[in-house]
Amino acid sequence: MSVLNRIIIISVGVASLGLAGCKAKPLSKAETNVVNWTKLHVTVGGKNDKNPMHASPQTIADGKQLFTSYCMVCHGLDGQNTGVPFAETMSPPVPSLASSHVQAYTDGQLKWIIKNGIYPSGMPPSNGEFSDEDMWLMVLYIRNLPPKGSLGEPSVYSGK
Repeated sequence: MSVLNRIIIISVGVASLGLAGCKAKPLSKAETNVVNWTKLHVTVGGKNDKNPMHASPQTIADGKQLFTSYCMVCHGLDGQNTGVPFAETMSPPVPSLASSHVQAYTDGQLKWIIKNGIYPSGMPPSNGEFSDEDMWLMVLYIRNLPPKGSLGEPSVYSGK
């Protein structure tokens, strides 16, 4: 074997070892806690913004309709990932909106997340897609989610 071939083989081996460290892996529980704390207390804005909309059967239904038009593809119809085949396999996983760490956000923070998204997660910004009033209505729906699984799965995944 020539010296050049040995150099190439060694270089490829070293590069392969270096790239093995780039593999995406789920966060540990400690890492998840740090990320969630940082979002809640540092990176997500709107903490003191108050929702001008008041919860009523009609405003919650309006929020549900808006949520269903945009958010259900990733969060399911019930906001708890029901029927979303990729929710747990993404890195980071799509959170259930009924989870304690999501419900810990203030209404203003939830609206801020809807408007601005969360980079580098898969949560896209919806700024320009919805009015401020629409986003506040979606927050009302997120605060009043139905029981997990009660709305079935999104038709885009069920084939219905």
